Amino acid sequence: MAEGTGGGDPGSPVVDGERTEDYQKLIDYGLNEKVAAKLDEIYKQGKLRHEDLDERALDALKEFPVEGAVTVLKQFLESNLEHVSNKSAYLCGVMKTYRQRKQYNSVAADNMTVNPGKGPDEENLKAILERSGYTLDVTTGQRKYGGPPPNWEGPPPGPGCEVFCGKIPKELYEDEIIPLFEKCGEIWDLRLMMDPMTGQNRGYAFITFTTRSAANEAVRQLNEYEIQRGKKLGVTISYNNHRLFVGNIPKNRERHELYEEFAKHAPGLVEVIIYSSPDDKKKNRGFCFLEYESHKAASLAKRRLSSGRFKVWGCEIIVDWADPQEEPNDDTMSKAKNLKYDIWSLAQKFSFKEKFKSFSHVKCVEKNKVLPFIYCYNSSDIWAMDTLQGKDLGGALMEISLAKPPSDKKKKEEVLRNREKRLMQMLAQRGMPVPPAML
Repeated sequence: MAEGTGGGDPGSPVVDGERTEDYQKLIDYGLNEKVAAKLDEIYKQGKLRHEDLDERALDALKEFPVEGAVTVLKQFLESNLEHVSNKSAYLCGVMKTYRQRKQYNSVAADNMTVNPGKGPDEENLKAILERSGYTLDVTTGQRKYGGPPPNWEGPPPGPGCEVFCGKIPKELYEDEIIPLFEKCGEIWDLRLMMDPMTGQNRGYAFITFTTRSAANEAVRQLNEYEIQRGKKLGVTISYNNHRLFVGNIPKNRERHELYEEFAKHAPGLVEVIIYSSPDDKKKNRGFCFLEYESHKAASLAKRRLSSGRFKVWGCEIIVDWADPQEEPNDDTMSKAKNLKYDIWSLAQKFSFKEKFKSFSHVKCVEKNKVLPFIYCYNSSDIWAMDTLQGKDLGGALMEISLAKPPSDKKKKEEVLRNREKRLMQMLAQRGMPVPPAML
C-alpha cells in the first residue's frame, strides 16, 4: 500500500486497492474522481476524517473547478492543522481564499499559494498552553487563544475590558504577544487577526481581560511599547466595532448615493461617512466608512459585502473593519470645560438654560444642532454635572457627560492619508488596479 505524502502530481489517480472505504461515499456524493482521490489521500494520512466534513464543504468541493479543488486540497494537506478545531470550516476558508486570488489575479493564481511564514515557536506555544490551560483555535481569518479561562464562572467581561493592539509586525504570532499582555492582568481571550491572502497576521489583535483595570494597565504599559527595533505597538481601549471601512469606491459619488447603495445589501446601516479629497472638495477620497446599529449588524454586512458577488458601480470593493475610534484619555478629559447632555428634541421645547444659569461658575449655554452645551470657566467647576445628573427636565431625565475635545486636524489628516496608503497596498496585493488619482 502506498503511503500518501501530499507530493507528486496532485491529480494522479490511485488504484482501487489503495482507497479507503470512504472513497465511494465521495463518488456517490458527486465529487470528481480526481478530487475524491486527493481527499481520500488526506483521509489516509489522518489529517481529516470523512465525518469531519459537513454538507457545506462537500457541496463547495463538488461545485469547485476540478484543478482548483485539487490545488486547494493539496494546500490543505500541507497546512498545520494542530489547533484547527473545525476542519470543515477551515477547508471552506481555503477555498474562499483561492477563489479571491483567482478573481484578482487570474494569470498567476494557479501558481500562488499562501505563505504561512515561519509560524509560532511551537515549543513556546505548547509551554504557554500547558501552563495556562487555555485552548488555541485556528481558522483562516484568526488565531484565538482562550475564552473563557479555565474554571471561569459568571458572564463574559463587560465593556472596557478589551484592548485593541495595532502596529503588530506581520511575522509575529501569539507566542510572543501573550507573555506581554499577561503581565497586565488575567487574559480572557486573545484574537490575532490573520490575512488568508498572505498567511501573515493583519497587524492587529484584540485582547480581552477579565477586568477593566487590567485593560487600562495594558494601555498604560504597552502603548508605544517597542516590540522590535524601531517598531512600537499601539494599544487602546476597544469597544464593539460598529463601523466598516470600504475602499475602491467611485470618487464622484455622494453620501446619500452610497447610503442607498449599501443599505440594499445588509440591514442596520445608520450612517455613511465620507471625507473630501484635499485636491478636489467635490470628490471623496475613494473610500468611506459604514456605521451600523450594532456589531452584529456590522459583522453580517462585512460577510455579505466581502463575498465578491457584487460590485459598486462597476468597482470591486475592499471591505475591512474600521480602526477603532480614538477615545480621549482621562488626562485629556479632565481638562474639558464643557458639558453636553442628551435630551434631543426635548431641548427645543423646554428651557434648559435656566437649569444651569443658577450655577455661578457657568459661562454660557449654547445649543449645537440638537445637543445643548454648557461652558464652564474652570474644569473644577463641573460639579454641576453631578448635581443635575438624572434630574427631571420637562418629563425627561437628563443624562450629562463631559464633551470630548475636538480632534487635532493634523492628526486626523494623517490618519486619513494612512488609510489611503493601506488601500493602495491592499489593491496592489490583490492584483487590482490602483486609481491614478491615488498614485
